[in-house]
Amino acid sequence: MAIGGGSDRLMSDINVTPFVDVMLVLLIIFMVTAPMMVQGVDVALPEVTAKPMVTEKENLTVTIDREANVYINDFQVRMDFLKEKLEKILAGKTDREVFFRADKDVAYGVVVSVMAEIKAAGVDRLGMVTDPFDDPTSGKRSGKKG
Repeated sequence: MAIGGGSDRLMSDINVTPFVDVMLVLLIIFMVTAPMMVQGVDVALPEVTAKPMVTEKENLTVTIDREANVYINDFQVRMDFLKEKLEKILAGKTDREVFFRADKDVAYGVVVSVMAEIKAAGVDRLGMVTDPFDDPTSGKRSGKKG
């Protein structure tokens, strides 16, 4: 006599509970570790008294660090390939805008030559990224990063 209705068929339903549990644990692990994996280029920006620019989208940023290494966003690029890389990145875009950051200790000639390469790649608008000016008399900064 068989228990459960006398049927000798195998159960073909998949038990998804362990699968869902594992996926939730992995999701939590990735949510916790993702902010720790953010990398950037350390640049000491010059300070100026300018109003910050408001932007709603993620923009393309070209950076020169203290050792005169050139980066597009967070990826290092050799100077002789900068124009070519920017042309390929901007090929399908209608908004050809680039933000430019340079360490304040980089030689002026290096900054100008990188700016010339950026403009030669067909960039319509080139925005300069700086830190707000530190006013020692007031004890506060004049604005936000922009």
